[in-house]
Amino acid sequence: MESQPYAYTPTGHAICYHCLVMSDCLFCKIIAGQIPAKKVYEDDRTFVFEDINPQASTHVLIIPKKHIVDIKEATEADAELIGYCHLVAAKIARERKLEKGYRTVYNVGPDAGQSVFHLHLHLIGGRKLGWPPG
Repeated sequence: MESQPYAYTPTGHAICYHCLVMSDCLFCKIIAGQIPAKKVYEDDRTFVFEDINPQASTHVLIIPKKHIVDIKEATEADAELIGYCHLVAAKIARERKLEKGYRTVYNVGPDAGQSVFHLHLHLIGGRKLGWPPG
């Protein structure tokens, strides 16, 4: 039997990530395998897949398996998971040899371009990225 991924509350109680998903969320459905995606990486806390509208040769989305709407809705209890998403991004950047640089971005809210309301970190690289973005 496959083991379930778990989150832990501040008091140390285990909560199954699958109990923390939203049934109408596109990304939760991708995590559950109900909608196909080009998976890049997966572990017990994150799921990474290729963006369907890439802005560079590397453009992947790192999403926590726990449903968090966006960074402004995150709590202190989510801090470790949010930091972990950045470590996963760095791992993928190393694997893809993005030594010259890459960008990680959270879009927060519709005015910033967020179209799926499940926290997701964009990893973009493989070309020169201008500043300011957008």
